[in-house]
Amino acid sequence: MASSLRPSGCVDLDVDLIRKQLSGRTVGRELRLLDSVPSTNAVLRGLAQEGAPEGTVVIADEQTAGQGRLRKTWFSPPSVNIYASVLFRPAIAPREVPGYSFISSLALTDAIQAEGLRPAIKWPNDVLVDRRKVAGSLVECVTSDRRVDWIILGVGVNLNVTRETLYEALDEASHAAGSLAEVARREIDRNAFAAAFLNLLDEWAQIYALQGPAPVLDAWRDRDILTGRRVEVRGEEDAPFEGRVLGVDREGYLILRDARGVRRRVLDGEIRLSD
Repeated sequence: MASSLRPSGCVDLDVDLIRKQLSGRTVGRELRLLDSVPSTNAVLRGLAQEGAPEGTVVIADEQTAGQGRLRKTWFSPPSVNIYASVLFRPAIAPREVPGYSFISSLALTDAIQAEGLRPAIKWPNDVLVDRRKVAGSLVECVTSDRRVDWIILGVGVNLNVTRETLYEALDEASHAAGSLAEVARREIDRNAFAAAFLNLLDEWAQIYALQGPAPVLDAWRDRDILTGRRVEVRGEEDAPFEGRVLGVDREGYLILRDARGVRRRVLDGEIRLSD
């Protein structure tokens, strides 16, 4: 199975190679590389409950039940991509948790830019290259007494998965998905990319902790592709509606003005471009 999905020459993940390239203060303090797991978030959730330290990272070669936002399946074939989860234990209020979604998108786009590509962010957590989704993140948290106990930041990045494999797995939905190797026209080094992402995530986490959300939001808005665009919002319970995106606030809400001129805040839902 793995060999049929894997482009020839693709390099194995190597925990020692990743560790040697880490330079962050916190992220990667403890690093576990696993072969195949249901999801890296699920594994790290168990470690967090057992008291794992902040900065613990779980990386897997394959996920058999990877999940994205809105409980959608994240296709996670072996030997070609990166699936990782990072544990944070910040002393923040629950309303500040969405900031970690911002820093994950920024770290992903920085790592992708380092490969010579031009990524963009589609709220809340999609990273696109050439209008195709190549990466996404998922934020989980546990709170008590109005404080955050821990946050898990999970990411999936399509590095070397082929167009044929995406089509076989996703059918027509594959037209909206892509990989870095497809755009770059070369193999992406998974070990180097994993280390670069973790180092950048550590940098953005430090900026957020020391300077607050302002510089993080400024950088995120520079890479956002929705502001000013007309979109359709589809929620799980509410009826779909259209509006023009005004931006994102510091709590992670997408701000829109609907067809009646009413200002609306959206935290959940599927966003589709209408123009």
